[in-house]
Amino acid sequence: MSHWRTLHFRGMSVPFFLTLVVLTGALTAQAKEPPSDACTMLPAKQVAKVLQQPFGSPAKTTAPAASFDRVTGTDCTYRTEGGSQLLFRIYVDPSVAVAKETFTKLSTFYAPNRPVAGDWDSAYFDPQHIIHVQKGKERYAFVLSPIGADAAQAEKQLKDLATWVAGQL
Repeated sequence: MSHWRTLHFRGMSVPFFLTLVVLTGALTAQAKEPPSDACTMLPAKQVAKVLQQPFGSPAKTTAPAASFDRVTGTDCTYRTEGGSQLLFRIYVDPSVAVAKETFTKLSTFYAPNRPVAGDWDSAYFDPQHIIHVQKGKERYAFVLSPIGADAAQAEKQLKDLATWVAGQL
């Protein structure tokens, strides 16, 4: 029989409390803040690799807020010499709850949509082959123009870019 006595901290045993602290710290450590320049999360060479054509560095502009009481975002626009364009639009909301609420409300404007599984909270493709993603307090989308003759291939590439960005968050 063990002589170890379990200490209690406000109704929790010390081993349980320490496990809770470690798990909470691990979950907190997983969520990263995006860089101040959102366009740095997706280098042009990564865009070129995934889309299999050379893209220049992104032009950064301000994305409009979804509504008057929401945050503005960042647009990162990548272009090829041939006229193709990729828009990476990202918003950083004040909280996960606000991001989720906004993402859900906006999804009705892009219906019907198809869910996309990945390392994020929620994502879907809209009828225009735009991928919309919500991960934590970030919401982002990728728009490829022109989409090209093989929409399924383009969607796979956009999902790959969305996965890359999710890995940065």
